[in-house]
Amino acid sequence: MAAKSGQLGTWLKMLAVGGAVCVGGPAFVMWIQPTDEELFQRYNPELQKKSLEGRYERQKEFDDFVTRLKEYSKSDKPIWTVQEEAMRKQKQESLRQDFQNAEEARARQEAMRREAGLSGGAGKLDSTNRS
Repeated sequence: MAAKSGQLGTWLKMLAVGGAVCVGGPAFVMWIQPTDEELFQRYNPELQKKSLEGRYERQKEFDDFVTRLKEYSKSDKPIWTVQEEAMRKQKQESLRQDFQNAEEARARQEAMRREAGLSGGAGKLDSTNRS
């Protein structure tokens, strides 16, 4: 019977130490960990100013990201598949827009040449091989 009481004491000590570690460890970390405001106050004034200037853009970018994720999650497909499709569509749209801009620039250039009296074949040789 004496052996069981010794084991019971060991078990009680183990439970007490385990509880102290499981509860006291996170409590200690929360106590010593600085808050966001305390960290911000430790920045030098130049970094504080830079952080405040970029805050709106970061918040807007995050909000856009969350909005897109919500939109992607409405699909039956996995989010990463829908995201890849959206990126592919965006790339195609960008290429189409670039092509359209190049066409418009070429049309403007041709119109300016016509207004200036240059023909469409400027720089080409005529039949006498003279420019």
